[in-house]
Order: sequence, then C-alpha cells, then structure tokens
Amino acid sequence: MDRRSDSIVIGGGLHGLSAALHLARAGQKVTILEESWVGRHASGASAAGVRTLNRAYEELPISLEAQDMWHNIGDLVSSDCGFHADGQIWVAEHEADIVKLETRRRMSKKQGFTHEEIIGREELRTLVPSLASHCVAGLISRRDGAADPHKTLAAFRASAEAAGVRIFEGYGVTQVTRQGAVWQVKAGQSVFEADTLVNAAGAWADRIAAMVGDRFDLGYKASMMMVTERVAPLLKPVVSVVGRPLSFKQTDQGTLVIGGGIQGRADIPAQKSFVDFTGLAIAARAVTELFQQTKPLRIVRAWTGMEAKTPDLLPVIGPSPQAQGVIHLFGFSGHGFQLVPVTGAIVADLVTMGGTNRVISGLDPKRLITES
Repeated sequence: MDRRSDSIVIGGGLHGLSAALHLARAGQKVTILEESWVGRHASGASAAGVRTLNRAYEELPISLEAQDMWHNIGDLVSSDCGFHADGQIWVAEHEADIVKLETRRRMSKKQGFTHEEIIGREELRTLVPSLASHCVAGLISRRDGAADPHKTLAAFRASAEAAGVRIFEGYGVTQVTRQGAVWQVKAGQSVFEADTLVNAAGAWADRIAAMVGDRFDLGYKASMMMVTERVAPLLKPVVSVVGRPLSFKQTDQGTLVIGGGIQGRADIPAQKSFVDFTGLAIAARAVTELFQQTKPLRIVRAWTGMEAKTPDLLPVIGPSPQAQGVIHLFGFSGHGFQLVPVTGAIVADLVTMGGTNRVISGLDPKRLITES
C-alpha cells in the first residue's frame, strides 16, 4: 500500500472531506485518516442548518460565499444534499424583543451586510402560519435554510473518492513527527507521509495540534437534538426565538427536528456523549408553547454529538504559526455545517498558493495558541 501523499487530512467529518475534495481537485494526492468512521461525531449528529442569520461578523464574509455555494451545491458534489432555502427566522415573541432584532440589523448594516431584514406580524404569520399568534416580528435571512446531514456526508464522501481521495477509517493518529520536509503520521499500525497536514480532527483537534507543537485550550460541546414522528406540513423556514434555546425545522420526511444548543454531556477520551432529557424538556416545552399543534406528538429519537468549542466561539482556520506545512481547521463551536463548502476551498488556497484572498483574519490560529 502506498502511504505517501501530498496532503494528509486528519479527521473524516464534513470539513475534512471538503478539504480533501478541494485539494484533490487542485491536483493533490490526498489521504484522509479517520479514527472512527466518516461522519461519526459532529457531522453525523448535525441539525444541518444552512445559516447566515445572526452569524458572527468575523465569519460572515466566508459564510456568505458558502451560501452561494449551497445554492449551487450540485456543481460541487453532484447532489442537492437535501438543501432547501426556505429561510431562517429569529422570532420576537413580545414587543420588547424587537429591540434585539433592530440592534442586530443595525449592526449588520454598519458592518456592510444586508442579508438580514425585519418582518412584521403579518408577513411572519404568512411565512409561519402555525406559529403562536402572540409573536410580533422576526429577523429573516431569506436565502438561509437547511440540508440533510446524511445526504451531505454521502455526497462529499463520494465526490472526494471520485476525485482520488483515499479514506482510511479506523486509523486513529497516535504520533506525528517531522522528518526533513516531510510529515510522518503514525495511524494504527501504519506510517503515512505527506508534505502537508490538515488538522480537521474536531473535538480531538487539540490533541493533534499538540503533536506538532501547537497548544490550544479548547472546550467541548455536546449539543442535543430530538425528532418527532412524521406529521403533515407544518412549517418551511427554520425558526429560532429571542430568549429561548430553540431551533425548529421540518424535514422532507415530515419529522420535526428540535434543537437550540442545549447541552448534553461529553466523554471526549471515550468518544461517547450522553443526552440530558431534563435539558431537552426545555426545548420541547418551547415548541409546544409556540406551536400548539405539536403537543400530542411523540418524540421518536434524541441524540447528541461531540465537537470542539473555542473560547471565542469562532473556528480556527489557517496555517500553524510554527509548524510548517500544517493547516488547522476545527473549533466550529456548533455552527460549522453551513461553512463546509467554503472551508475546503480555503484550505486548498492555503496549501497550493500559500495564502488566500478570502477573509479569514479573525479566525487565525495564532489568536488562541497558548504557551506550552
């Protein structure tokens, strides 16, 4: 087996797949090393929101580019990935909440962004007729929406493999060393070599970073979700609510997915996460109060996934400041799914051109590296 590549991507989640795909299409020979299996953790547990709404301004330039890519996702991976652009709406239940919508819109415009707009009660009722009548307004990003995480994983994997990417599942990285101009990576019982490493190891990215001499103080998230039985069409946009931990959408199959960032518990060394049903009850209560039709519905499944959380809740995207040939791509802190198409393009820029014209200065790894 040939274990020499131009680039090795450590981590087989969606960002790792995207990086590998873009690198391969740029002419690189690429290997993915995945400790479990592709999409095992955050990517496979994602609610798959495709959201620019309320996104941090440091991310918005690449997020808006990613949104254009989502609207043409079939050009990238020959699949629609189950993507629907029915908008995302941040709902104000009460008059006092409108101040928060207006503040966000005003700050976005000040930063030069115009993708968010405020809608009143009448249009809110038109777009989400099942919403409780006391809700008064919303902040909407009309080109937002949601995708299917499993279709997306399958599409990115198939496209990467078609481009020549080799994927090794069950190959956990245990050692990284530098031999001259070459990185040697021990995974399983094998040693792989490459000129470039891409650290896309998610909740375990700090461990990989430490192997090349970069120290990050990462936290972890175990965001929970649950899904109901199938129901008749209830809503098209993805709905969140001012002051409530809620994200609510309906899938193509008719099931309702309920999330909102409520946290379960993660055991990172054991690669296991656990649902906190008391916490999930908070999100369930919010749904039944805002969508009366959901009260008799049964919850058929609940889950949580593990991912890295940075101190500023912004991802780490860029080259290591001290380990030549290492690109870090992790720490998406619960909102990385939408960025997947563009992060791979950024990595390909960094590897093949030595830099990128895309705006990632606020995501530089240097901001979070700690003293060893």
